[in-house]
Amino acid sequence: MGALPSPQKTEEQKMIERGMESCAFKSLMACVGGFVLGGAFGVFTAGIDSNVGIDPKDPLRTPTAREVLRDMGQRGMSYAKNFAIVGAMFSCTECLIESHRGKSDWKNAVYSGCITGGAIGFRAGLKAGVLGCGGFAAFSAAIEYYLR
Repeated sequence: MGALPSPQKTEEQKMIERGMESCAFKSLMACVGGFVLGGAFGVFTAGIDSNVGIDPKDPLRTPTAREVLRDMGQRGMSYAKNFAIVGAMFSCTECLIESHRGKSDWKNAVYSGCITGGAIGFRAGLKAGVLGCGGFAAFSAAIEYYLR
């Protein structure tokens, strides 16, 4: 009804589109995004922590700016690595589940959250793995409910 026909995509455009929709690309982007977000969060939390830069052996000594900045950088890097790993794990499992199921719905995020949370928690034992699965799945379900 009066709509203009869309032009055909070239092979190059199709190849780029397939690459951007691949699980590897999605996981890489989640990893990079998690690294940036985690780094910012780590630096922020270090900035509001009153114990940053303080030497436990001599708590009355005032830390230098260099010591505070070094501690902030270390915390930022620690958070960045953790967020990157969790983001990549979640994104990769969600994409693989979506590919296997052939559906794009809220269940993919819940299943992926359970797998990711369980894998992270399992390092501390079976009970922690089960709690991690349930907690991460519930969080993923809440986020999916909010976003859809």
